[in-house]
Amino acid sequence: MLKVATILIISLFAISPFLVISHNNSTNEQMEHFDTDANYKIRKVVIDAGHGGKDPGCSGRHTREKDITLAIAKKLGVMIDGYYKKEGREKVEVIYTRYRDVFVPLNERANIANKQKADLFISIHCNASRSGASGTETYVMGLNKSSENLEVVQRENAVITLEDDYEHKYDYDPKHPANTIMLSLFQNAYLDQSIRFAQLVESEFKAKTQRKSRGVKQESFLVLYKTAMPSVLIETGFLTNSKEETLLKSKEGQAKIATSIFKAFKSYKNSMEDEGAYCPIEENPFEDMVYNLQSDIYNELTICEIEE
Repeated sequence: MLKVATILIISLFAISPFLVISHNNSTNEQMEHFDTDANYKIRKVVIDAGHGGKDPGCSGRHTREKDITLAIAKKLGVMIDGYYKKEGREKVEVIYTRYRDVFVPLNERANIANKQKADLFISIHCNASRSGASGTETYVMGLNKSSENLEVVQRENAVITLEDDYEHKYDYDPKHPANTIMLSLFQNAYLDQSIRFAQLVESEFKAKTQRKSRGVKQESFLVLYKTAMPSVLIETGFLTNSKEETLLKSKEGQAKIATSIFKAFKSYKNSMEDEGAYCPIEENPFEDMVYNLQSDIYNELTICEIEE
């Protein structure tokens, strides 16, 4: 059974005069398409390639975040679509917030997911640090007082300054700490499900690809707070770390990252559809993926049969 958390919204407008966000009925409307019984099925997933167009995201010595996230997003979409379109399986529709190098406002990314009545929102990003940090981390909507995490949130949320009339569209100052606190109160009703998927993603990264997992964290990302479904933001690695940049820019590395997310999605889908029963992650996450370095995005991943 799909468990929906109760939301408690506390008024803290006195904290900051810069933030006045109206709470609409998107979550209530969105819940109408969820079956709250054993018939619940995950039918649609939105894959969000972070940044794009005039917003390059963070950069490494040889890479831009917007290019890496789009490449991983496409590979992930191919895997999900290829696996679930096979005979005998219920099709999962894959929806992209962008499929080429274009700028998509943060609120529009959430709008795409809400209008499509998606069952899961996956936002893919790359990280940056001045300290030479490494590893993956997956975020769900919430509040964390860590100054290190706050730097990540402010960097990602500052993208809105590239949008026209962003002051009126969001009523949000990305540099004001109180705004980050206020956003955390607009947690969607799907925190438990978001955390479950995030944990599966990090488990895959850590156990199956020998990546350092920095864990599941809660922070106030604008791209997540208006999504009316379980939602995560995945930081796939640090472009400012030379070793990780090499992995992230390679087709093979991108395929491994996408495979980890795909395996987490498969386990999450199975567990959610089996009345909350946890589906363990398989021992060999790459055994069903045949990677061809000489093919383009549409042919480089062949989804082979996975024994159930």
